[in-house]
Amino acid sequence: MKKFNVAIVGASGLIGHKFVQILEERKFPVENLFLFASEKSAGKTICFKGTDYQIQKLEKDSFQKNKIDIALFSAGAKISKEFAPIASCTGCVVIDNSSAWRMDKTVPLVIPEINPDDALSHKGIIANPNCSTIQAVVVLKPLHDAFKIKRIVISTYQAVSGAGNSGIEDLENGINNIAPKKFKYPIFNNCIPQIDSLNDLGYTKEELKLINETKKIFHENVNITATAVRVPIKNCHSESINVEFENPFDIGNVIEILEKAPGVKLVNNANNSQYPMPINANGQDDVLVGRIRRDFTIDNGLNLWVVADNIRKGAATNAIQIAELIIGKKKKGDK
Repeated sequence: MKKFNVAIVGASGLIGHKFVQILEERKFPVENLFLFASEKSAGKTICFKGTDYQIQKLEKDSFQKNKIDIALFSAGAKISKEFAPIASCTGCVVIDNSSAWRMDKTVPLVIPEINPDDALSHKGIIANPNCSTIQAVVVLKPLHDAFKIKRIVISTYQAVSGAGNSGIEDLENGINNIAPKKFKYPIFNNCIPQIDSLNDLGYTKEELKLINETKKIFHENVNITATAVRVPIKNCHSESINVEFENPFDIGNVIEILEKAPGVKLVNNANNSQYPMPINANGQDDVLVGRIRRDFTIDNGLNLWVVADNIRKGAATNAIQIAELIIGKKKKGDK
């Protein structure tokens, strides 16, 4: 089996560490692993397959010099904007976890279970969707294909890990009444109904990511609105999703479709107190869905409760699944 030189940009961060873990778990064919971060993190080590790898300072010649085939970026939009084009010009395929390239018309936005073919039309950069978008679309797209979605209303309950290590520190420090550093308000024993900055219409960047990315992945201008809330949970995002379909549906058909949907795990026995929760989703790559019930206030309405590990499927696993698509393409002789 052909092996590849793989780079992780932002290796010292929460998702960077998870990249390393999942590359090992999924037995990705790594020839050489290169870890890059800021000068502040250079010299630190991360273990991969029993060997300690040293983090290097990211430089403009890092990709050319090391003949990188695939680069997994999770160092923020600013770094991605600067270094992803540099990497792609060397023949490296960049899979970027930031918001930098998601809405660029020339860059595919990919969830492998939903639109894998989009990945194969890349021009050197592929964008990984926002974590809350991934878990919603994995569940919604199979239902859209069956019944055609007319409108979506999503309310998110997002864990502090979505804000990185500093978000987790705010939650843990809050237990001891230490003032927050990452969030504007204490997150311990609190919910904050604002994630990122607001626009003139009162929507946050996080809400707009969910709205606009869903449309791009669907390749349709689907009607969708969202409210994003930060909650005092360490890991795993939850979402309450209300859907209105254009066509009639049977609940049994909905359940059958979701049982067969790739990347989805049905946890839907509320009568026996079985439904998706963060403690169930933590450490899993499946998107959990339950509390499936008809919305009787509108024609063809449906309610869903969706939970996923935002660091795994919402970020690192999805990116590595994209990388697996790319090397699969290369195995077939495509350029």
